[in-house]
Amino acid sequence: MAAQADTPMPDDDSDLPEWAEKRIGPFHATMTDWVDGTSRSIDGFFGTTDALTVDSDSYLRISQENAWKEGEAFDHDLGARFRLDLPTTEERLRLIIESEPDETRGTLGEQESSLSDDRIDSIEDVLVGLRHLGQGDRTREWDTEIGAGIKVRLPLDPYARLTTQRLWTLDDGPWKLHSDNRFSWFNEDGYSARTRWDLGRPIDEKRHLRFISNAQWREEVDTLEFSQAAELNQRINSRSVLRYSAVVLGESLSHTTIEDSYLQLRFRRDIHKGFTFLDIAPSLHFPRDVDYEHRWALTLRLEMYFRRFIDRVTM
Repeated sequence: MAAQADTPMPDDDSDLPEWAEKRIGPFHATMTDWVDGTSRSIDGFFGTTDALTVDSDSYLRISQENAWKEGEAFDHDLGARFRLDLPTTEERLRLIIESEPDETRGTLGEQESSLSDDRIDSIEDVLVGLRHLGQGDRTREWDTEIGAGIKVRLPLDPYARLTTQRLWTLDDGPWKLHSDNRFSWFNEDGYSARTRWDLGRPIDEKRHLRFISNAQWREEVDTLEFSQAAELNQRINSRSVLRYSAVVLGESLSHTTIEDSYLQLRFRRDIHKGFTFLDIAPSLHFPRDVDYEHRWALTLRLEMYFRRFIDRVTM
């Protein structure tokens, strides 16, 4: 589920009571101005005066997630993720300051089971680095980006990263295939690689079908992980969407094992003006560690975005 930027909001753009709107509005405006102003101030120092006018991809997101699994207690996590994206520096380099890079998000199973990519300890993993933007049109050729920097911790942990993306339209038809690949090196954790292939097509104006394949290898655990998912995204209205998912997770090096498979229904609702969202996601799992017996799970998530341009939920 993605977002569509800077779309006029309808009159009925909130589910919150009036007293809550009055409290949230000024707080959100202040924090958004701070995020946007900070990124432009840093960018103006390192780059050009375009920092005052060029759109920034900087944001701050805070979230509260409550997760329950059958036989276990509720797990409560307060998460945060931020990104300062400075697009007007010299030679089209971007200075990136971000918390919790993709390489630190754990196994594919942990990534797939989470509704987002926040962790309660995400502030401990902060990257500062430069990223060189690719020049290619990914619909015609591979779009390649190269980045390097340090993870801010003691001792400092240098890293390098290569990413490639490509988008194909199959036989000029409705099917599109997107490939997203990353190869990374961190001095402390070693090498890692991840590839993602996303094949999808719209069924009609409100429904979209996707088949997603992921594979990941990390030197520190020396295991090849893979996942295969089938998703049907359905728009209910301008503020609500449903996602029906069937997912298989496994590992393979010396032999292949299926670690978990599950069915999930995810409901996502824009509950306030395009920057506050509620997710409800019940799921039925068949994990290997209990001999593939079924286990129910439920995740509730509330998140708030702080950025200059308001995004709306979409498929």
